[in-house]
Amino acid sequence: MKILVTGAKGFIGKNLIAELKNRGYTDILEYDMSTDPSLLDTYCQEAEFIFHLAGVNRPKEQSDFMVGNFGFTSILLDALRKHKNTCPVMISSSIQAALDNPYGESKKAGEQLMMDYESETGTKVLIYRFPNVFGKWCKPNYNSAVATFCHNTAHDLPITVNDPSVEMNLVYVDDVVNELINAINGKENRTNDFCEVNPVHEITLGKIVELIESFKTSRELRSVPDMSDAFTKKLYSTYLSYLPTDQFSYDLKMNVDDRGSFTEFIKTPDRGQVSVNVSKPGITKGNHWHHTKNEKFLVVAGVGVIRFRDINSDEIIEYFVSDEKFEVVDIPTGYTHNIENLGTTDMVTIMWVNEVFDPEQPDTYFEEV
Repeated sequence: MKILVTGAKGFIGKNLIAELKNRGYTDILEYDMSTDPSLLDTYCQEAEFIFHLAGVNRPKEQSDFMVGNFGFTSILLDALRKHKNTCPVMISSSIQAALDNPYGESKKAGEQLMMDYESETGTKVLIYRFPNVFGKWCKPNYNSAVATFCHNTAHDLPITVNDPSVEMNLVYVDDVVNELINAINGKENRTNDFCEVNPVHEITLGKIVELIESFKTSRELRSVPDMSDAFTKKLYSTYLSYLPTDQFSYDLKMNVDDRGSFTEFIKTPDRGQVSVNVSKPGITKGNHWHHTKNEKFLVVAGVGVIRFRDINSDEIIEYFVSDEKFEVVDIPTGYTHNIENLGTTDMVTIMWVNEVFDPEQPDTYFEEV
C-alpha cells in the first residue's frame, strides 16, 4: 500500500513514519516543506491512503494560518480530483477549531473543505481534532508547553508558568500513531463527524512541571517514577528524549571497603529498591535477619553460597549459586542469612529489597548464621 504523509518531517509525521516502517509499510510517500512541489501531483495520483498532517502553527503573519491550513489542503484535494483518486484521507485538525481565533478558524476551514470533498466524491474522510500532543521529537519553544518544559529542565534553563492551575488536555504521540495506523485498517475511533485519540490525559500545568522537575532530581535520589501511572510513564519517556547527548549517564555512589562494595541502583516509592553488591574472594557478608524486610539475590558474576538459619533453630540451609545458572534466591523473614564468595574473582550480586532503606527503622538485626 502506498501511503502519502504530508508534514512528514513534523512531530507527528516523524513518529508516524517510523512506526509505519516498523510495521512493514515500506512504500511511504513523504511530503514536506522541503519536498519538490511538483511531486505532490505524482503522489496524489499514486496514494492509496493519505495522512494529511501538514499545517501551520506559528506563522509570521496571522494571514499565513489560512494559507497553510486551508490553502494547502485545497491544493491537495484539487490534485486528488485531477486524478480521480478517492482513497481515504485523514486530516489533522485541532480542538481549537471550535474556538474563535485565527488558528482555529483556519483549522475549521480545512475541516469544511474535507467535509465538502467527502460529500462531493464519496471519499472516506477522517478528521481528527487533536488536543495537545506530547512525546519525543516535538520541537521545544514552539507550540508545545510539555516539549519546552522538558527541554529547558533537562538543559538547566528556566521555565515560566503564568498559571499553574491551568488544565491541559494531552494525548501521547504513540497513542496518536496507534490510532492513525488503526485507521488504515478501517478501525478508527469515530464519533459522528470526528475521530479521536484515547486516552486523553487531563492534568494541570503545575503538576506537569512538578513531575518533570522530579524526573531531573531522580538521578540524585536514585529513584524512578511511579510507572503504574500512565501519564507519568509517558511523560518520563518524553523527558528522557530531551536529555543533552553528553548527559545520558550519571554516577552512582559506591560504598567501598576491603570486602568489596555496595551500590544502590534504583529506588521506587512502592516496589522497593535494587542494589549491586560486590564481594571479594573469600569474603562473607550479611549475618543478619529481618522482621518484615525481604530480599531477592541474583548472582550474575562469580560463584558463592547463600546460607540461612531460622533464628529459632540450629539447622543451616545452603544454596550454592554462580553465574553459570541464573537463579533468584528469596530471603525470607525470620532467617538470619549471609552470602560468601567461594571463587577466586569478585562475585557480583543483584539485590532487591521490598522497601527503600530507612535508617530510622532499618529492620536489620545482627546474628551469625
